[in-house]
Amino acid sequence: MTNAHPRTTLLTGGKIHSPADPHATAMAVEDGIVVWLGQDSVGRTMYSGADETVELDGGFVAPAFVDAHVHATSAGLLRTGLDLTGCASLTECLDALRAHVRTSGNALVWGHGWDETTWPERRTPTRAELDAAAQGAPVYLSRIDVHSALVSSALLQHARGADGFSEDGPLNKDAHHRVRRAALAAITPAQRAEAQTAFLLHAAEMGIASVHECAGPDISGTDDFADLLARTDGPEVVGYWGERGSADLAARLGARGLAGDLFVDGAIGSRTAALCHPYADAPDTSGTLYLDAPAIAEHLRICTEAGIQAGFHVIGDSAVAEVIDGFAIAEKTVGREALAGARHRLEHLEMVTTEQAERLGQWGVVASVQPLFDAAWGGPDGMYTERLGERGTMLNPFSRLAAAGVILALGSDAPVTRVDPWATVQAAVHHRTDGYGLSARAAFTAHTKGGWRAAGVDDGITGTLQPGAPATYAIWDAPELVTATPDSRVQRWSTDPRSRVPALPPLHPGAELPVCLRTVLRGRTIHHREEHHQ
Repeated sequence: MTNAHPRTTLLTGGKIHSPADPHATAMAVEDGIVVWLGQDSVGRTMYSGADETVELDGGFVAPAFVDAHVHATSAGLLRTGLDLTGCASLTECLDALRAHVRTSGNALVWGHGWDETTWPERRTPTRAELDAAAQGAPVYLSRIDVHSALVSSALLQHARGADGFSEDGPLNKDAHHRVRRAALAAITPAQRAEAQTAFLLHAAEMGIASVHECAGPDISGTDDFADLLARTDGPEVVGYWGERGSADLAARLGARGLAGDLFVDGAIGSRTAALCHPYADAPDTSGTLYLDAPAIAEHLRICTEAGIQAGFHVIGDSAVAEVIDGFAIAEKTVGREALAGARHRLEHLEMVTTEQAERLGQWGVVASVQPLFDAAWGGPDGMYTERLGERGTMLNPFSRLAAAGVILALGSDAPVTRVDPWATVQAAVHHRTDGYGLSARAAFTAHTKGGWRAAGVDDGITGTLQPGAPATYAIWDAPELVTATPDSRVQRWSTDPRSRVPALPPLHPGAELPVCLRTVLRGRTIHHREEHHQ
């Protein structure tokens, strides 16, 4: 999966995405740092003694992607366990479970990805149906948003008496958290290692050089987190731990901050995102609020004073309002400058007004967002609209956040959506709601440089290819490059060649997206497509 990097590498015969030289065809790397960009003939002369020469054959070299929100073990278990994301009906879901049990026996079945809103039956399996398919095996099947789960009777005792318990339907809220912890405890260290390897290998294959793991006591566990952070065989893992506590908790765990999925609320698909007004398809509920403004403010204060990032999972408009109030309270204690300097994070941030975005921008907030959410569930006929009515077309306003100065970092929330960075950039550009998308340049920057900035690396060059920058890049099979036409709805930029704006692959709907040939992290190759010999 990896190899030690040579001291000097020369790449020639390609197209280099660089603000320093948008016409560069060659790049030199020494000791993991980009030292030169320019034309092939000059490079071959200057670096004739390079330890390695990579013939690009027209390949496109660009900064590697950063996935700013993942759950590595869960995403890996989707690859090694029971994948329900392709099930088109309740019957298909039960058939897939039945087939899996036949091969795995009575071992725990970990599955993920069912979405009843896409099924013709428009319902989830009953527990009796699930037990019949499980044949006595303990079964944990998380919904696509991972905020509720179906479980067999063999696991039900872990959830009884908890908020969100259902005798016959999906479990959510604390009942889901309890049963998930029990299911995680049944996964062996070997299974966990296999899942983490599968995920990290796949991320590297997709041109990703760094992932932000959003862990926590209700998501994975301290052993899982420690094992993941100890890995050195793939993309760099930046760890966040979603729990309130003293600042030394982050240091003990090796976490970049007490952030990530520290839940202020749940998810729209499971109807646990906290709303100001009830769900359109369930008027008896407005979701669940897990943290109030004073608790949010206290967490911000502790982290700000310790110089570490705080962060929260926040989706619904009521939860966003609570977060805004929490920041306002914290500002009175620590001051705006300190609050903004800490670069606190908000994960998802799906329902946000213009005024709220402007305040978040003043507080230096990072919005870690997932454009494939909109691609999967946005638009007038999507799940968001089914759950929320006309409010469902107003989610994920990326252009509004960018215009307010909020730092954007793109991610997948894997296993909730697939790890596919070019599709993610494409979805950010072609938002299902007119005017909410980003320019191609802004979206690409948010998925590269923005990911490093979200993790506190803000030196101005990390996440780019220019002299002095870390040699973290991917080589792509992308025969065509284009300079995007500016869009009046989003941030403008000049398309005049003299503006030195690097071109990108076509991202129009239906475009054939680039294929990753090699991924490099600070000069070290972490993925090399074997059938492509460079």
